[in-house]
Amino acid sequence: MLRCVVRLVFVTLCAVFAAPAMATPSLVTLGGFAPGTIIIKQGERSLYLALQGGAAIRYPVAVGKAGKAWRGLARVQGKFVNPAWSPPTEVKRDKPWLPDLIAGGAPNNPMGSHALTLSGGEYAIHGTTRAMRASVGTAASYGCIRMYNEDIADLYQRVGVGTPVAVLP
Repeated sequence: MLRCVVRLVFVTLCAVFAAPAMATPSLVTLGGFAPGTIIIKQGERSLYLALQGGAAIRYPVAVGKAGKAWRGLARVQGKFVNPAWSPPTEVKRDKPWLPDLIAGGAPNNPMGSHALTLSGGEYAIHGTTRAMRASVGTAASYGCIRMYNEDIADLYQRVGVGTPVAVLP
């Protein structure tokens, strides 16, 4: 009996630590938004894609850190796969050692695998680097909405240019 318990604990620990946890979008109820709208609830660290009948897909996200978060309405202005990244002026001022351009697909590119750029500023909904994955679920960015690469790839396929985006507190 003891041998079975020890083996079960070992197998369970191996399963838990063998691979990093991967977020999967969840289906939830969220009324009050037109189907196809992206809703970001910063306080929840969640992004929702409204579906028919009051349903929504929920994804975990990182949001703007204190003093960098914003709220308002925007639209998806562009869709990019493996986007290159140039640090905005504010980021470059705070981190002058950053290069002026990080090529798309580079392991240190904070945009990750996909990006949805937003109208009205320098903000985007985008993926992340392997090193920044732990920031998802926190307030960590300069205002962009950061997602796991597998989640932004899913969202990217579901929305188009012109999709409305509501960023709420």
